Amino acid sequence: MPVTIYTTEKVTCKYCGSEAVLKYGAYKGVPRYFCKSCQRKFKRDDKQFKMKTPTEQVATALHDYYDGGSSVRAIGRHILEETGTMPSTATIYEWIQKYTQYVTDSIKDYHPKVGNTWIADETTLTVGGQKIWLWDIIDSKTRYLLASRISTSRTTQDAQILMDRAIKVAGKYPKVVITDKLSSYLDIDYGEDAEHRQGSPFSTEDSTSRIERWHGTVKARTKVMRGLKNIETAHDFVAGFLAYYNYLRPHEPLDNKTPAESAGIQYPYKNWTDIISRHRPTVKVEVIHVERGTLKLPRTQIGRPHIPQIGMPSKRTRRMPTGGIYVSGDMVSRHPFRGARRIA
Repeated sequence: MPVTIYTTEKVTCKYCGSEAVLKYGAYKGVPRYFCKSCQRKFKRDDKQFKMKTPTEQVATALHDYYDGGSSVRAIGRHILEETGTMPSTATIYEWIQKYTQYVTDSIKDYHPKVGNTWIADETTLTVGGQKIWLWDIIDSKTRYLLASRISTSRTTQDAQILMDRAIKVAGKYPKVVITDKLSSYLDIDYGEDAEHRQGSPFSTEDSTSRIERWHGTVKARTKVMRGLKNIETAHDFVAGFLAYYNYLRPHEPLDNKTPAESAGIQYPYKNWTDIISRHRPTVKVEVIHVERGTLKLPRTQIGRPHIPQIGMPSKRTRRMPTGGIYVSGDMVSRHPFRGARRIA
């Protein structure tokens, strides 16, 4: 007599690995589950909630953008070759902005354990057809990029702001600071016991070649982008590239470790796939209490009060990346709209 054996597949949470999982329905044949340990929902496929694109596909786009130096259009063609479908350039750019913002937010509270010799330098970038200055300072031992700054001038004040940011991140003063021969570095407060040395990329002892290589990488990337359109775009790009360089990009001279690992930081993500699959967005809401009778709403021609439309941006702003809370007068929205300011 044949024996029928019934087996059940054990489902574990793909975020925390817990077995305390409950069935949470299904959508288009894909089972969904709820983890009682980490209070998160997940699916049995590799797509994220509210996303029709697999995680690996989004990770490929981010890797090509930062590591491969590809343009957004080239990334779309690469995805088309691999999957047979080509996302729009707006969609790819939204992926880049969304997860770059998440990475830059996730590293704000880390303080690296860096060495005592720092290297500072500056270079030019093109923004809106004009030249601006990109300032950077890096730790010679761990190659951790301590601070970056964009300015339209090369004054002593600009150099001092860069140094102050680096000291705040490192939590200490350096013992040796190596710069080029720019006069703006001469009158900076490096700390009581710090020694300032002026070197060059071709110097044997006081070489600035390590930070020159970083600047070469940044400038090569901006050439693919055909320049940066405005200061806001430049700030976002530099912040994202700094986070990628320090926390996700292994370096051969560091035994294929990231600068963050060399600086003693235990960052929970190893690559873009980790970030996307474990990403948990948070939305901060500011509640504004208005006393009854103090809020006056304008009336329309037929005498009915005009109710502000929440979350209805124009067609032009619908294509803009979403995220955060935007406020303008009586209007509050999770999407950017004309005249709004971001509060979270």
